[in-house]
Formats: sequence, C-alpha cells, structure tokens
Amino acid sequence: MKNLVVLSGAGISAEAVSKHLEIVMVFGKIIKLKSCNPQKVGTIILGLVLEFYNQRRKQASLAKPNMAHKALTRLENKFRVTIVTQNVDDLHEKGGSNVVYHLHGELNKARSTLDPNLTYKINDSNISMGDLCEKGYQLRPDIVWFGEPVPMIEKVITYFRSADILIVIGTSLSVYPASSLIDHVNSFADCYYIDPNANENTLRDDFTIIFKQASVGTKELVNILLRS
Repeated sequence: MKNLVVLSGAGISAEAVSKHLEIVMVFGKIIKLKSCNPQKVGTIILGLVLEFYNQRRKQASLAKPNMAHKALTRLENKFRVTIVTQNVDDLHEKGGSNVVYHLHGELNKARSTLDPNLTYKINDSNISMGDLCEKGYQLRPDIVWFGEPVPMIEKVITYFRSADILIVIGTSLSVYPASSLIDHVNSFADCYYIDPNANENTLRDDFTIIFKQASVGTKELVNILLRS
C-alpha cells in the first residue's frame, strides 16, 4: 500500500467555515504583530483572547465538512493516508479522515500555559480566566502563536520523507515551517497542488497543478487516483 500525504491549508476550509471562523486566521495575524504570548500579556488582554477563541470555537463546532474533506477519506480504501493540516478546525476529522496532524494546534482543545504537553479536549466549551490545568496554571487555547515552536513539525517530516504521493490543497506555502515540508518529499513521489490561484514559481517542477477550488479539484483528483 502506497503512502499518501495531504498538506492542507485555509483554502480547503474556506468553502465550509463561516465568516466568523475565518476571522480566527486574521486574529492570528494580530497576535503575531503584537507578539502576544499568554505568559507575557496582562490578565485583561488574555481574557479578551480567551473570549475571542470561545466565540470562534462555537462557530467552528457548527461548520460542516465539504466535498474536499469527504473525498479525501475515500483514498483510505487504497492508500495509507496521512493528513497534515495548517488549519485549527476539525473538518478533516468530521469528514471521516482517521490520521490527522494539526501543525498549528486545535481549536477544540485547551492546554496548560505552563506545560504545552498538558492538553485537554474541550469540544465547544469555553475557556475562562481561572480555569486551571492539573498543575494549577491557567488554561489557554491549544493554538500555536507567534514565536512559539511548532511541536508537530519533526514528527510529520517523517511522513513527507516516505510519501509516494503528495497532495497540497489550499495553501500558499508561504508560512514557515509548513512551507518547508515539501522539500522533504522524494523526487520519485507524485506531487499535486490544488489551488485556483496557484503560483508555479513556489513549486518544484515535478508538481502537477490543478487550478480549481479545493472541493472540485480534490474530488476530481481522488477519482483519478482511485482509478489508477
């Protein structure tokens, strides 16, 4: 069974999430500009951050997977599929994918401000000031913010190195370190890039580019791969 790796970004979720959830991405940029770290900002600011993510978490819980998310699950009948996503929503899981790694964290999880390895599944519940981890420290969203390490990066690199097929969907490949993952894919792998605004200059010459929306392009490619 061949190894198939999917690297997905905002483009795969854009057709499924509400406008409110899209603001999470914008807010992440605001955090980046202000270098907000929950261990450094004041109580008031952290409280606002928590409330913002509480609202977004509620919105995300209502989002439904689109054709792209669902189509990817069909590949598991023929390939050993690993999803690596830059998105913080759980639409891949809702769509039925079994192996999903979130590079930038998960909106439906909380983590300790002391120990990032202490995480808790909270689904659509709120995180409030005074909610503590088992070691007595404030909880925060399990989201990778500016200046923080990406804990999953080393683990997922191994999947890219062993990939026979790579599918990149809805990401500009402009955010490091996610952008560097394709550099670990072997030259013999079959590589596909699905994005209506794909920039050929950012890709290796061996990529097949599909200039279509994620839901349409993914469904078409999945059908081709299953027939091959």
